[in-house]
Amino acid sequence: MRRTIRRRGASDEDADINLTPMLDVVFIMLIFFIVTATFIKQAGITVARPEALTAEQKPTVSMLVAISLNGEIWIDKKRVDPTTVRAHLEKLFAENPKGGLVIQADKGSTNEKLVAVLNAARAAGLREVAISTERN
Repeated sequence: MRRTIRRRGASDEDADINLTPMLDVVFIMLIFFIVTATFIKQAGITVARPEALTAEQKPTVSMLVAISLNGEIWIDKKRVDPTTVRAHLEKLFAENPKGGLVIQADKGSTNEKLVAVLNAARAAGLREVAISTERN
């Protein structure tokens, strides 16, 4: 009885590394990071917020409205006419009904614009409304 030992030849087919499992893991990690990422919302301008002793952090903020020193209203990095604030807030509220609204009013702005935004938020159905301040 004669034994024969077969030796594999060094062909290209045998030398390939299967990358499919590694690509699957990378794809799953990418999906995980996209789903768990938090996106920072910005109103569009920087305001000098007033100081307050009772300031506290709000965990669920989905909408930001900024009121500049000269009374301009900004939503999603766009200057908005005061008459269309309600429509913009209704649209944002329809996209995320669980989130709240934070108004970033400049400490030098008038109360008239702040009250106008608060009235528009109430008319749009928002109940979670806060005014952004600096901790004293």
